[in-house]
Amino acid sequence: MDAIEYLPDKNIDDNGPVSRRFLVEGLKTFLMACRHVHQMPYGHNSSKDDPLILFDEGLGTCTTKHMAIGLLAREMGLPIDKCIGIYPMTEPLVTGADRICREYGLSAIPVVHCFLVYDRYRVDLTEGNLNGKNGPIDTFLYTRNVAPDISERDEYRLYRQALKDNILTQADWKGVDIKTVLAAREKALVLLKTNMQRQQAAAPA
Repeated sequence: MDAIEYLPDKNIDDNGPVSRRFLVEGLKTFLMACRHVHQMPYGHNSSKDDPLILFDEGLGTCTTKHMAIGLLAREMGLPIDKCIGIYPMTEPLVTGADRICREYGLSAIPVVHCFLVYDRYRVDLTEGNLNGKNGPIDTFLYTRNVAPDISERDEYRLYRQALKDNILTQADWKGVDIKTVLAAREKALVLLKTNMQRQQAAAPA
C-alpha cells in the first residue's frame, strides 16, 4: 500500500453533506481529512451503511472509513475510487489463520478488504490501526472499483460472484467448494475481531 501523501490535495468546500461534516470537524483539506480518518480508532460501527457514522461513534472499519473519504472525494470531484479487494488470509498476516485453513483444507482464506485507488496508487486508511492483522495487505486475489457507499448486501454479493468467477477457477483453488470457503470466511471474521480486541487491550493507554 502507498502513503496518504500520494493522494491529491484540495481545499474542502461545502459541496454536500459529507463535505459539510468534515468542515464542521475542522478539516479544511482533503489530505487533512484522510489523515484524521486514518488516525481514528479501528472498531466496528453499529451500521455499515451510514456514511458519517464514524464521526458519531468515534471509530470506523475499512468499510466506513473508506466510504466517508470516498464520498468526500466524489463531492470534491477528485478522481479517487473505493476499491474492494479479496486477499488471501494466512498465518503471517493474521495469527490463528492456519488453524482455520487446516480445518477446511485451504491454503488461505479469501477475505474482503477495501482501500482507496488514485492513479497507480493504493491507500489503506486502516493500515497500522489495531485491526486484528499483523501488518499491511500486499497481495490480492481479486480487486474491483466500487461505489463508495456500496451496501453490505451488494459487497457480499460481489464477493460470492468473484469467488465463483475469478478465484475458485484458478489452478491453486481447483476442487475447492464455495460453501467451504464461505464457512471458513465466517470463522476468519470472528478471528479478526478477536485479534483486534486483543491488540487494543494490550496497547498502551
